[in-house]
Amino acid sequence: MNVETVSYLKANANNLSLDDPLHVTQNGKEVYVVQDSQAYYEQQETIALLKLINLSERSLNQKGELSLDEAFDV
Repeated sequence: MNVETVSYLKANANNLSLDDPLHVTQNGKEVYVVQDSQAYYEQQETIALLKLINLSERSLNQKGELSLDEAFDV
């Protein structure tokens, strides 16, 4: 895990390597995480898929199983 200060981030912003996320601290506390934009978008897609799975599981527990015709409203 890469950990640096805000001062380091400001001084080296043009030369950062974001192969791994950079955890930025201020006054000894972690306040930011800087990461590659592609990694960020992949993370957001993963979270969205996990939310869909969670909603599906809740629906299954509340309403029970559906037939294929019910599921696809044929």
